[in-house]
Amino acid sequence: MDNSTTNYKEMYEGRAVIPPGTPGNPTDFPEVVYDTVYWYEDMSVSVEMTNKLSLDRPTLVWQIPAEKLGIHTYSAALADHCYRELIPFIEKQNDELYNRHKPAEETGMYYMVHPGGEILVRNTAYFKYCPQKDYVNRGGNVIVHYPEDELGAQVMCLCVRLQVQLPRKKIKKAIEMLCRDLPETMDAFVNQFDRAKAERAIAVADKQREIRDWLKKSSYCAFIANGSILPRDGKTGLPMENAVLFQAPKEDEIEVCGIRGLGIRRGVTVITGGGYSGKSTILDTISAGIYDHVAGDGRELCITDESAMTISAEDGRSVKNINITPFIRWIPGGDTACFSTEHASGSTSQAANIMEAVDCGSKLLLIDEDKSATNFMIRDRLMKELISREPITPFTERVNELYQSCGVSTVLVIGGSGEYLSIADNVYMMEEYRISNITCRAKELCTSHGIGAAAPQNAAWGQQRRMRTRGFTPYPEGSGCERLSVPDIGFIFIGDEKLDTRGLHDIVCDSQRTAMGFMLRWLEIHQKEAYLDLYEQIELLYAEIEEKGLDAVYSGFFPECGRFLACPRKYDLVGLINRMRMVQFE
Repeated sequence: MDNSTTNYKEMYEGRAVIPPGTPGNPTDFPEVVYDTVYWYEDMSVSVEMTNKLSLDRPTLVWQIPAEKLGIHTYSAALADHCYRELIPFIEKQNDELYNRHKPAEETGMYYMVHPGGEILVRNTAYFKYCPQKDYVNRGGNVIVHYPEDELGAQVMCLCVRLQVQLPRKKIKKAIEMLCRDLPETMDAFVNQFDRAKAERAIAVADKQREIRDWLKKSSYCAFIANGSILPRDGKTGLPMENAVLFQAPKEDEIEVCGIRGLGIRRGVTVITGGGYSGKSTILDTISAGIYDHVAGDGRELCITDESAMTISAEDGRSVKNINITPFIRWIPGGDTACFSTEHASGSTSQAANIMEAVDCGSKLLLIDEDKSATNFMIRDRLMKELISREPITPFTERVNELYQSCGVSTVLVIGGSGEYLSIADNVYMMEEYRISNITCRAKELCTSHGIGAAAPQNAAWGQQRRMRTRGFTPYPEGSGCERLSVPDIGFIFIGDEKLDTRGLHDIVCDSQRTAMGFMLRWLEIHQKEAYLDLYEQIELLYAEIEEKGLDAVYSGFFPECGRFLACPRKYDLVGLINRMRMVQFE
């Protein structure tokens, strides 16, 4: 390449010539092929253009035969472990490149995702069968293929995706980074790979799977293992040093797959306590349990029903034709059986969030009183006597029916109202991060004070609506070019939509948010009919990802989107679509 190159054309083309009369080219003329997979011994690296505005920052996918790592089982958890083990090796290279007086565009840099404690399906690390090298280099860009009878079978490889910022107008340095430093780093990673540590990661993942399988068939919706570290360091998100280890109350301690801890029963569970006692921390732990966590996170054996959704008030969100009659009987100038608004209030947004969660199949709601609309959650006896015409049926009066009619359990953190004590199946008290079961005491207090929630008539919990595809498009009105941008500020911009994802509390990283943008685009560009069967199409989308990987939805035409993707849950993708303002539900 020319030292002043700006497009790196040769690297992205991978041009090679197959001489005539050789295996792979029996003709009398040289054949030109293009292949951007380059080889370093038995490891290969695929060079991809990140996007048209980042030609000096290619995306590389290294393919390392699993056999070289001593790996014989393949899972997302093990790929995640390998990726985390590679990060220190890459960071060592970055330390050598770093110069505080110069930007990365001058010095060069390697980029990887630095994941949190969650184990997610990512496009940055996965196992895949890859072809072996089927040619020999004959100097320059001339290659000669092996005879067909010498070709080997495809081998299972660990595929790792990273990006490289090449130093501009410094081809010699770029060559050193790509062809010397990075291959040597991969060699070091392979040679120093700790197989025993990998086996321990596999063992933790197996135990998590066992607990999840047990949870699905049991009368419990969550499990928190004894000895777990629940409090988080506010700056790093890591386990807090010198934290109180979790210990289940003796009367509620159960053993699951050889692990003892607290089982949260299905139904209605209230967690209460004074300020700073740890009640929100335990709810956060239950919420985090929808994902598996790495060993050392402190919550690796805290497992929750995978369909759980964190619910809060969400002032200003868009709501389209949702039946919220179980909670809002009437509203001035509106119909709560098919309620729509562009700017929902605290109570109507929380009602819509619950009804949408029920509609998409969630079986567990997680609610913190501090993040809820007060008039939606509770109305005490004095207010009931004072206000005779009240359209809101508070959550206290519906939470038991929600479980009995729909099988949807609820875990609530309550600190300011005793009304929920009377309707809870179990009540737990948090004191200095220690938990105790106070159900009997709470029921006695409710009886002595005459506290009890009314039981209104049973409600209709179903939704009768369908989605129009008009307005469900990545093309802004009047434009022939798609628009998709996912900045790291909690929004997704697609077509004419500006989607606020901050109300989707179970999205844990920007890579998930970026994937949601591309998945939404995939759904939009694949629609040809006037109406969309949303759940059916989402199932098809996830089947496509299962078969082809997350990159099945990626497109390099959107430079304002990251290249690293992590798979969100179906429930959160549905939640994103429910917040769209340009589409219509009938």
